[in-house]
Amino acid sequence: MSVSKMVSRSLRAIVSAGAPPRRAGLAVASGLLALTQVSTVAAHRATNTGILSRALGIELAALGVVVLVAAVVAKRRSWLTPTRALAGVSLGLVLTAFGVVLFETLSPDLTYGAGTLPFPRSWYATMSLAGGFVAMLASLVLVRLKWPSRPRYAALGILLGAWVAYPYVIPGAASDTHPLGYAIVLVTPVVVGYILQRDAGRALRRVARDRISAAFGVGVALCMFLFFLSVTGYLSILAIEGLPHRRVTTVIPTLYQLVTWPVLELYFPHVPLFVALSPGHLLITGLLSALVGTSAAFIAYRWRTGADAGFTEGSAGSAALLGSCTCGCCGPLIAKVAVLATSSSAAAPIYWLFVDTASPFSTLFLIGSIVLFTASVVYSVSTNAAGAVEKSDSAVST
Repeated sequence: MSVSKMVSRSLRAIVSAGAPPRRAGLAVASGLLALTQVSTVAAHRATNTGILSRALGIELAALGVVVLVAAVVAKRRSWLTPTRALAGVSLGLVLTAFGVVLFETLSPDLTYGAGTLPFPRSWYATMSLAGGFVAMLASLVLVRLKWPSRPRYAALGILLGAWVAYPYVIPGAASDTHPLGYAIVLVTPVVVGYILQRDAGRALRRVARDRISAAFGVGVALCMFLFFLSVTGYLSILAIEGLPHRRVTTVIPTLYQLVTWPVLELYFPHVPLFVALSPGHLLITGLLSALVGTSAAFIAYRWRTGADAGFTEGSAGSAALLGSCTCGCCGPLIAKVAVLATSSSAAAPIYWLFVDTASPFSTLFLIGSIVLFTASVVYSVSTNAAGAVEKSDSAVST
């Protein structure tokens, strides 16, 4: 059975009039299992079968977008119950993520020389220090004028400004292992979690008591987590050329997320499976994924309670999704898309802005994503708390 037929059968099971929520969930799981099995088998003979290709990745991503949009439209027009619509959205997200990862994995690696830099590297120090200082100052001024009773917002702004300035506040190799760098990375999830607990904790605890909304949020978070791991090269289910055909287990120090972290690399060629685990990378990737999943769970709860999310929430959600697509960890993917649309020389500036670890722009996109995700949850809760979240759990539709 072809991949498209497997996906179509799963989708028909979701939208069928008599399918209960449990059957819809099984349909999503079976579709995901089918895709996983195809990728694993094809990885052993990709050069001969032609099953996996960048074109297939584009088709799966496009199909996922279509399924996702169709589920949203069907819910708005009351063609599907909220629970079945959420199952359709889940399937669309899985297809889209798998297609994008497949496209990125099978695309040729990009290499550029220093001559393609959009501006000299000597500018990086000035841009990083200025960007970090402006972020800190803007946070203090904005919080003082708009949220004087919430200094925690200023604390987050100062912390994220330190992300940008840190590499040049402590110049040279000393910044690779300085305690301040580790402290900045480790404290960031703590501050974000404190803000969510203070400003959205009551609402999110109510959402967590609805099992379907909570499961949807966890599923989206897991999908985003695997997506981020895959596009950054920390996870692969395809055979990797150049590695020996034997199990590999090694630990190497790697400079990623401000400082040097130990990276555990595991490669199982018979599966095939490659996994790299780094505390710094897992911490930030987990934070971004958890924020996306939290927003998704809250939206799912609104769907199931029948509350109107409103235009403001839709705008914030769109901005957050845009932030996730443009954050620094997706730089190689954006560069490869730009190469296909233009040429390698035209895409070189985009590549350097996103991928060069010394570039302040990659850090700005990363912290911008964290700010957008956190603000999306807090603002959505604060502007709609009197509506959806304060309703009784007994109002949740089945």
